[in-house]
Amino acid sequence: MPDRHLPVRPDLQQLKREARALLAGIRAHEAEALADLAAFHRKPIDPDTATLADAQLVLARSYQAPSWNRLVLACRLTDAIWRDDLDAVHALIERHPRLLHESALVRPSNWGPPMSYAANLGRDQIIRMLYEQGARDLESAMDRAALQSEVRTAEMLYDLMGRPPLPEGILAGPAYTLSASGTEFALRVGARVTDEQGKRLAAPDVVLETDSRDPAAKHAILEMYVAHGLALPDTPTMALHRGRLDLLEAHLQRDPALLRRTFSHKEIYPPEIGCHDEVQATHGTPLAGTTLLHMCVDYDEYEIAQWLLERGAEVDRPAEVDRDGFGGHSALFGAVVSQPNFWMNHGDRPVQARFAQLLLDHGANPNAKASIRKRMHPGYGDDALYEYRDVTPVEYGMRFSHRLFVNERAMELILLHGGGRVES
Repeated sequence: MPDRHLPVRPDLQQLKREARALLAGIRAHEAEALADLAAFHRKPIDPDTATLADAQLVLARSYQAPSWNRLVLACRLTDAIWRDDLDAVHALIERHPRLLHESALVRPSNWGPPMSYAANLGRDQIIRMLYEQGARDLESAMDRAALQSEVRTAEMLYDLMGRPPLPEGILAGPAYTLSASGTEFALRVGARVTDEQGKRLAAPDVVLETDSRDPAAKHAILEMYVAHGLALPDTPTMALHRGRLDLLEAHLQRDPALLRRTFSHKEIYPPEIGCHDEVQATHGTPLAGTTLLHMCVDYDEYEIAQWLLERGAEVDRPAEVDRDGFGGHSALFGAVVSQPNFWMNHGDRPVQARFAQLLLDHGANPNAKASIRKRMHPGYGDDALYEYRDVTPVEYGMRFSHRLFVNERAMELILLHGGGRVES
């Protein structure tokens, strides 16, 4: 059986419930529970005589912990850090000093050992105590603080490090999370966007390809890069990425057909700034061969979308169709399946469908047809290639493989505007 994945803030009571449920499954000879028992127990066990301790061991090992007690320690340590309970963290480290240098979540994790874990949350007192106890993951902790926008904590850690030259990759973390304040911190204390030979050290490729969505922060980071000397392509797509309506206006003056143009993947994600793998560019509905309006939907660029429509962009302009017949989708398909929808659903944010409403208000066809092929980023646990043939926007949303990318409210609006339902 595949390993389970411990969440960033594990819940000990939930794990206890899982252990009891696993024991019940083992005793009931359920196939999945027996597979776990065979895969993760140290010795053969008769399911009928299995104990809670057996189930706890199996569960712990499936979470990549060597024992139930070690899993419990991870829960207590991380919970104390979340609660900013200095005394509780200190007591755990005093009793178990090895915890200082092990992953706080036991499993390999970007959140790192306890000091780095605490840096993600801006727990400065805990960090100082851990440093005094011998923790030395200062660089990792500073990086985590910067990408989480915990700038005060990043400053403190940089001081503890002795303010050395910064590592080359320091800008990548804040680029991934679109932390404008983390980027500003790194640049302020000496991060460079290029080296002496002109090699790019900034991370504009990460800014463009990340699954994070925050237009204002994205614009700010790219403008900081430019202000510090990084050259970005002078293209309409980069103007959109930068949020620069003035640059878009200039491109429109030079190319009156701009609003009808479609752009290749390489034009949207330029190789010259480090973009290279189409799957790594995280978005919902495919963007290759689409218009600026399509881009606005997946990048949550509402004001630019309004600007484009006010200047005459075709609301139903289809994407290019590839040699296999896939493509041809209008921007409305992106309003149904998009990266911003993922964060709305995953983070339990208020449900809204402003792009669907905007497009429908401008006459978008609720029954447009397209065939779409989509491979998900492997970070979503599935890199299979999915095909949706001859679908309307609503049919596309109903059939889409990963529900967190789907905007149910957008589909409701499309239905209210005469969109067709899935055929039975």
